Amino acid sequence: MAKKYLDLAMTDSVCRAEKKYYGHAAKIVDAPERDPLTEVELEFIAARDSFYMGTVSESGWPYIQHRGGPTGFLRVLNPTTLAFADYTGNRQLLTTGNVAANDRVSLFLMDYRNRERLKILGHARIEDARDQPALTTQVSPPGMRMNLERVVVIEVVSFDWNCPKYITPRYSLAEVDALAGPLKARIVELEAQLRTVKA
Repeated sequence: MAKKYLDLAMTDSVCRAEKKYYGHAAKIVDAPERDPLTEVELEFIAARDSFYMGTVSESGWPYIQHRGGPTGFLRVLNPTTLAFADYTGNRQLLTTGNVAANDRVSLFLMDYRNRERLKILGHARIEDARDQPALTTQVSPPGMRMNLERVVVIEVVSFDWNCPKYITPRYSLAEVDALAGPLKARIVELEAQLRTVKA
């Protein structure tokens, strides 16, 4: 766990809970202002085709939203900045509104196949796509730009990797096809041999 993540997560109430159940609490000293993403996190992010993002509304309620797209749609602009395209959708703009009132966000990135998860804390801002042509070009494939309304930019504060203990492995259709492809080819080959033998 990066030090700043632990520093932010270990609030007084969390420490009291740890003391109650485990007899001690984590003590964080000398946490930096932020923990830049390393090459390991950058590669992991670039390989994702979805993530979950949490924001907090003005009424204090959390809101979790799933985001998906082509692999690498969550762009790494630099080791402390991420961005993604926000396209025309259901017109509710819950995340956009929440970020306007409270810019704190939490990202949860899963790799179910390899049983890995990365959590990221940051501050988000919403940029109108019409005002940011260079940024729009960076985050969106050319064929999708006509539906792009906003760009969400996240200034990373810190990150944390979780253990794989309770992650159930799941596979995308593309991953299943890649794994099953050689088996299907072998079945076709064996069926052809069988037909030859029977003939």
